[in-house]
Amino acid sequence: MNERIKQLAEQARKHYPGTELSGEYWVFDEQLFAKLIIKECVNIVSGTAVDTPPNDLFYGYNLGVNKAAENIKERFGIEELSPFNTVNS
Repeated sequence: MNERIKQLAEQARKHYPGTELSGEYWVFDEQLFAKLIIKECVNIVSGTAVDTPPNDLFYGYNLGVNKAAENIKERFGIEELSPFNTVNS
């Protein structure tokens, strides 16, 4: 398995400490795992934009990158993102 996927899977695990009635246990949050993967994809797309003024050759490229990132977020219902919310365009 890819190292980044392993890291995301680890982030999707929730730890519940033991009590007098039960021992500690971990739960894998499938929805969180999916959300983390989607965020990662949006961040990759958003990170491909270049910082340029609106009249630059790459302006249309940046608009396309922003639209792709927005389409991914919209398709999967992801609203908040970090570190990229939008890219410069």
